[in-house]
Amino acid sequence: MARISMRNIQKSPVSEYFDLFLSSAAARGVKDKTLSTYKQHFHSISKRLDVTLPLNRLNTAELDKMVLSMREEGLSASSINSYTRTLKVFFSWCNEEGHTDLNIKIFKAPETVKEVYTDEELLILLKKPEANCNFCEYRNWVIINFLLNSGCRAATVRNIQNQDVDLSRKQIVLRHTKNGKVQVIPLCSAMVSILRDYMEVRSGSSSDYLFCNEFGGFLTENALRLAIVKYNTSRGVERTSIHAFRHTFARKYLVDCGGDAFSLQRLMGHSTLKMTRHYCNLFNDDIIENHEQHSPLAQLTRSKRQTIKK
Repeated sequence: MARISMRNIQKSPVSEYFDLFLSSAAARGVKDKTLSTYKQHFHSISKRLDVTLPLNRLNTAELDKMVLSMREEGLSASSINSYTRTLKVFFSWCNEEGHTDLNIKIFKAPETVKEVYTDEELLILLKKPEANCNFCEYRNWVIINFLLNSGCRAATVRNIQNQDVDLSRKQIVLRHTKNGKVQVIPLCSAMVSILRDYMEVRSGSSSDYLFCNEFGGFLTENALRLAIVKYNTSRGVERTSIHAFRHTFARKYLVDCGGDAFSLQRLMGHSTLKMTRHYCNLFNDDIIENHEQHSPLAQLTRSKRQTIKK
């Protein structure tokens, strides 16, 4: 698409600027999945906002009407939040390019309790399959163990290659991450043992994907989702969310295992402590409950009482 000239700026609609925004984002290396999300969001936005309007005629009042329309239609707060986030990114690009100084406030979605697996559910899911099970069931068991070892996102797990695994150093290199940065995560001894056995069964070349389909090929997003649904329900666990394993990892690391926020930030690949603080706030009640055990004052008081008794 040709670049919009200044003399046509009065006539150029918002939709054309959004196309330019997408082209610019692609050129800057924004991931295909993110670009696809932008497109989907803009399609939904265009149902409530006249994107044929010239950009210079779009104003805050029109944006407010759009948000009100979404609320009246009963769209979830999280959906409205996502749409306004996409528009904010778009307007920020427009601001940088000098097309407009318009912007939008992100719609605040209420805090929701993150779904996590109970210990009872985890013990059921972590029970090793019988030796005569098929490859897919065995692979799913290994994946669930890995999710609880690392808290990785599903997309990251699907893109790990055999060559990324270094069992001697007890670590895995993650090359496909949300922020695009290469990350190295540790493996506990139990995970090293599990992966060593699994990789003998999986075999394949160094560039093959670690967690493959039954034919040795790439495991798609939908295939992994359905695989975990089937695995969990076959064991009587109704909760089937893959991302819930990430939330479970964060909760158990902070609360049950006494991990610290800075280490959790590195393990989960958060660029800043913002999301890590989010997890800390979510599990605040649990942390308060466990404070009796971890508080330095409580520890010293216990030690003092024990000394007096002696």
